[in-house]
Amino acid sequence: MDTDIVWPAWLIAAPLTLLMLWLTLRAGRRLRLLMDTPTSKARGVFVGQVELAGNARIETPLHSHLAGCGCVWFRFKVEEQWARWETESYTDSKGESKTRQVHKTGWTTVEQGGATPAFYVEDETGAVRVLPEGAEVEPEPVFAQTVDRSNALYYGKGPAHGVCDSTGHRRFTEEAIPLGSEVFVAGRAREREDVVAPEIASDPAENLFLISCRGEERVQRGYRRQFWGFGVALLLPLPIAWLIQRAQLPEDGAPWWPALALALPPAMAWLCGWLWMTFNSLVHLRNRVAQAWSLVEVQLKRRADLIPSLVAVVGGLRDHERTVQTELAALRAQAMATPVGCEGPDFAGAAAAVCAVGERYPELKSNAAFLRLQNELTDTETRVALARDYHNTIATHLNTRLEIVPDRWVAALAGMKPRALWAAESFERAAVPVHLSPP
Repeated sequence: MDTDIVWPAWLIAAPLTLLMLWLTLRAGRRLRLLMDTPTSKARGVFVGQVELAGNARIETPLHSHLAGCGCVWFRFKVEEQWARWETESYTDSKGESKTRQVHKTGWTTVEQGGATPAFYVEDETGAVRVLPEGAEVEPEPVFAQTVDRSNALYYGKGPAHGVCDSTGHRRFTEEAIPLGSEVFVAGRAREREDVVAPEIASDPAENLFLISCRGEERVQRGYRRQFWGFGVALLLPLPIAWLIQRAQLPEDGAPWWPALALALPPAMAWLCGWLWMTFNSLVHLRNRVAQAWSLVEVQLKRRADLIPSLVAVVGGLRDHERTVQTELAALRAQAMATPVGCEGPDFAGAAAAVCAVGERYPELKSNAAFLRLQNELTDTETRVALARDYHNTIATHLNTRLEIVPDRWVAALAGMKPRALWAAESFERAAVPVHLSPP
């Protein structure tokens, strides 16, 4: 038996199997994270793992280095081709070491760069700032050209220095996120330090921070292909190593069927990894439902803290309506939400009532305080509605996971139960009277 061939085969097969296992589980975790995270509107982005889709905007548009197109992010690379003869050592069929001259060619990067400033993802509800530093970016190709020294691009956009044994050819490539293009962002949202607003930035604790021009559906399709592709490749290295060893034996040597048996340990490892991944995914999803519920509570607390000052403004207006006072009193008392599925009052908005007063009394429309009241109430009710919608969406994701096969079997082992959703008919709350003194 030629041990010079057999042992390297086993030494390569073992770590390759582990690498394939890691790659397939990594792709699976990312796929499930994307599938379990609902795509939010810009105004509905809250702190935590989010997905956002919209148009790329920036305060000061960039111009890419090679294509010169307007963009919010770009990177370029200049490569130079080389060719030379090299001496290579090899072992012939008789096991003797020999040398030979081999003509090799390749490309060496001589210059690269780009710009990664903060930009905004904008939809019909608003815009969210994105800090692309540390993200996996999937941009659009905007420039690709290979030229020789006679082309003005060779030195015009490339460096004056070159590489040894150059063939006189350079390859220019550039990728960018064009201004106004559709982008998909998956990452962790946090509170901005300069203003009261969220931003999406890199977080070492999160497994995925992605900025893609391909769209959510294509991104998920890519991870799904990786998951199954690496999963199939996981089964091959050990059987191939066995077949290489068997080929070195006499014709009446070892049978071929142990090659199939060697595929079982990787398959079992894949199954255990899938169970671990699925269980953790369901736990994370359950915790995110709890977080979504807390976001509703946070928005209600914000509203309860904001309403008293707005009540004072309404109380100071000459022609205010009693219905508005009653609605504002109810909102001021609303600081906690009744858990879904439990008896008790729920929240209701007063923005519509205030707008009706504005229509009934046109002179109030020119009052700055009343306009601010309308804007604040509208924004507050929108925040509450978005938080409620986010809770319903993420809870629906969890409930779906608990019902489909094979996730329902894993969920049954953990004793997970479906979560109730907010229902429109539960929007009733007893008003708490607040007496406002007339002006």
